[in-house]
Amino acid sequence: MADPHPHYVHLDDVDLQEDDEEASEEPYVIGDVEDSEQEEPDAQTDPNYALYLSSMGPTHEPSEADSDFERHLVRTACFLGGGGGDGKRRRIGSQETAALDTGESSQSSQWNPNEIDGLFCPICLEAWTNDGDHYICCLPCGHIFGMSCIEKWLGQSKRQGKCPQCNAKCKLNDVRKLFASRVISVDEESQKRIRSLEAKCASFEKERAEWHQREAELLKGQCVLERKIQQLMESKASGLINATGAFERRFVSGNNILEGRSYGLTFGSNTCGQASPCRFKLEKELHVAGAHLFDVDASNQILLISRRHAGIGGKDVLTKMSLIPPYDRDDILLPSSLNSIRDLRLSPSNTNLALFACLGKKLAVLSTENNNVIVSYDLPAAAWTCSWDLNDSNYIYAGLQNGYLLVFDMRQTSGPVESLKGLTSNPIHTVHSLSYNSALPTGVRTVISASSIGLCLWNFGGAAKGPILVPETENQGVCISLAYCPRTDDIVASYRPKVEFSDEAVLTQPTPSRAIGQGTVGSHVLLKRAGSSSHFLKLGSSSGNVCDIGLPKSAIINIENCGSFFASEDKLSSELVLEELSSFTTVQRLNLQRSPVQDVKYTSFLRKGLLSCLNGNTLQLFSTKLS
Repeated sequence: MADPHPHYVHLDDVDLQEDDEEASEEPYVIGDVEDSEQEEPDAQTDPNYALYLSSMGPTHEPSEADSDFERHLVRTACFLGGGGGDGKRRRIGSQETAALDTGESSQSSQWNPNEIDGLFCPICLEAWTNDGDHYICCLPCGHIFGMSCIEKWLGQSKRQGKCPQCNAKCKLNDVRKLFASRVISVDEESQKRIRSLEAKCASFEKERAEWHQREAELLKGQCVLERKIQQLMESKASGLINATGAFERRFVSGNNILEGRSYGLTFGSNTCGQASPCRFKLEKELHVAGAHLFDVDASNQILLISRRHAGIGGKDVLTKMSLIPPYDRDDILLPSSLNSIRDLRLSPSNTNLALFACLGKKLAVLSTENNNVIVSYDLPAAAWTCSWDLNDSNYIYAGLQNGYLLVFDMRQTSGPVESLKGLTSNPIHTVHSLSYNSALPTGVRTVISASSIGLCLWNFGGAAKGPILVPETENQGVCISLAYCPRTDDIVASYRPKVEFSDEAVLTQPTPSRAIGQGTVGSHVLLKRAGSSSHFLKLGSSSGNVCDIGLPKSAIINIENCGSFFASEDKLSSELVLEELSSFTTVQRLNLQRSPVQDVKYTSFLRKGLLSCLNGNTLQLFSTKLS
């Protein structure tokens, strides 16, 4: 009579094929297997172990608990009996073949011995415990099981005295409890590899330290050589410089000889009249098509560039570029209303925010973290410039084409908190927030702006708001550029001569002494605030070859232990000139790819000073080592 409670085990495809060939033979029924005293322990799993697991269990009608245990035994039989993922099984004691439940087959086929070894009992596949009936124990052969499971195994008739995994002889009295909550074995080969890698790392660290020591020695030798070169140049200069310290430098353009007066000495295009311990060298040239503005985020080591993207109809996009090779880029598409960016500033206090002003009468703040515009303001006129407040990051400023200066509080998104009219209706082309001055009352914020008439001072948070024309800048000409250094409070304003018209009606335009675009002789003026913010001291000035059209960009460089320098373009030579402040002595000339300079910025990070210059479609990165 057929077994009322048949049990199943997994079989592979070969076994199923053999079953079909032997269908005429008597069904295979589990029988008693005689123990052999001469049988040697087998290193492989007992071939009858899986069949035992399937036959293990009560013969009466199974209760719920018995059914659960039976299911564990069937799963273990599937795992240890070599069952594959074919989803078939044989009923013991019958010739019929049934299909195994799909879910259970899928689960069994995914079990990996390496995943459960040392974590679960190999009989029931349940986690063992350090107490109770199913505590962890081992046989003399070393194989580990749960106590309740190995007791059932050794308690079955004809199965006494054998390990279910290796057939090694054992007794129930030989079972030993292990006082461990979890057993995991470590791969010896992996340990050896780890030790080998640690030894290699130690060797690399030692080699790195040796290279650092050698680098320090070479730098020391370089400093000695630079000092000798400086002494030789000073000795040579003493015989060439005239009594006033000025000399004529002549530039040739076509058939005309153009002359301009400069201060200091120049020996070649990239040398200086007075040797400086901080010399800039070209580090990298990056091609950035359509770029016209940029700013540098030193803490995150990225550049934020405003450029016209030819692929989207010439609209403005912001491009984030890493300062770390290979200089990865990420374009930020802006809403259609934010077009024609005129000025771009990264926040000095929160480097994840960027402020930009648009000729389309918009002022916006962008998060460089998620590349989204977080606030946008409508303006009454086109914005030419913008600035963050250095003392309170909530305030931002915008200089408009109609001469107005607007103040915004980012905590209020409705519009400007103050709108002040300038001295004239000429556009405000540059705005800088000045650092805090102890001579002013607490809470007073000071802004300096530049327009064609000169420099104007604005105070907010106090009684006098301005604008106040800085008297030291009167009668200098047309103000075309303004540079400010918050660290030293230095201000350098650049001027070109005013255009003088003839009294005769026929001469409505001046006769230029140079070709348009060749530049003109202008001036640079160095200012610094005195005791109160409304008074300035004029510390020095010089003549220079400045732009005759357009508004050039300039920057002030402050390097510790080296001093301050002024960086501006020399239009006649198409070079970026570095002049020492306050003497305006030329210390270095840097070759440019093309003229004009569209933007120039200086920043320092990782013991390196970085001077970035945008000209044409090329962004040149000049660097110098900082002590």
